[in-house]
Amino acid sequence: MRDLFWLISHTLKRTFSNKKSILLYFGTPLIGIIISLLAYGRSTATELHVGIVNQDPNNITNDTIHFIKGIDHISVTNVKESEIDDKITSGKLDCVLIFHSGFSKSVQEGNPNHIQIVSIRGTEITGFIKSYLYHYIDNIAAIGKIAKGDEHTFSEMHKRFQQAPFKISVYPLRDTSKHKQMTYQSIGYLLMVMLLSAGNLAEIILKEKENRTYFRLLSTPISAKQYVLSNIIVNMIVMTGQIIITLIMMDTVFRIKTNIPFWQMATILMLFALVAIGVALMTVAFACSSASSGSMLNLLVVPTCMLAGCFWPVDIMPAFVQKLADFLPQRWALDTLLKLQHRHHFGSLYLNILILFAFALTFFLIAVYKFGRNHSVGNFL
Repeated sequence: MRDLFWLISHTLKRTFSNKKSILLYFGTPLIGIIISLLAYGRSTATELHVGIVNQDPNNITNDTIHFIKGIDHISVTNVKESEIDDKITSGKLDCVLIFHSGFSKSVQEGNPNHIQIVSIRGTEITGFIKSYLYHYIDNIAAIGKIAKGDEHTFSEMHKRFQQAPFKISVYPLRDTSKHKQMTYQSIGYLLMVMLLSAGNLAEIILKEKENRTYFRLLSTPISAKQYVLSNIIVNMIVMTGQIIITLIMMDTVFRIKTNIPFWQMATILMLFALVAIGVALMTVAFACSSASSGSMLNLLVVPTCMLAGCFWPVDIMPAFVQKLADFLPQRWALDTLLKLQHRHHFGSLYLNILILFAFALTFFLIAVYKFGRNHSVGNFL
């Protein structure tokens, strides 16, 4: 045990003797948070600028314009018909509503017509306006159909509609979609960093073989099993630090609400840390030098992270790629976190947890088998 503690201390000192290594291992995960903030952190509540051309100055038209002015995030400006093209093309207005002569009469008759929406920004704008405007006009037109052309009846019913005794209470809901997207991308980037960090730390084994330090250590009472175990423990220490720093920074500094209890997210990420160590040891076992190990790790980590959806939601990828993603541990870690965000009980996700355990165990067994059969530089186990 004393030898094991010495090996852990030796590896940590070797790794962090250069101050840049501290920034590399514990600062790099924060880049993913910054990227996610830049991608999803901007506010989407923008003001919509609407122009009004009123060629039918009657009560129904005026009431309709008043209704439009009361919609949140809409700024209404009266314009002349001759100004429409200039205002639209210059971007001063997002769209223009034209109430042609006869609009009020057509609504009163129950057949709304003589209204036009002009915009060059497509359904993104016109769809929003129509969803409010057409619903309001249809209500007035329904009154016109009931009145059956009787102006007095229509006027009385329209007045009652405008002065309806019932009230509508509006309760704003907090939009959590941005925080979920930022959490997804931040954690996806963290998974990639953990895989690369585990590879770099496991690569120390090959580097110490190349400079003969490993063989000098084995000439002491230290065994190969203790040496590899110490590397695994160092890996866990570093990745635990990465996980804790990232989660704390997301919550306290960047104010990203993950909607997942801290211990649940940390548990899943710690489990993935075992997977990352297994992958790192497997690449070291198959590599013949530290340079080849690094190349092999990069070729393995980056493409699989892309396929697993670490950089973007896997749902936007083709169906056959989504099926391939099911064979990658990153995908199962992210899927577990997504389900936790959607209020799944932690215990109900036992299948995801068992699959992550299976990935970790498989990679460790492959590494142990390869180490045991590698006689060119001496056995590890």
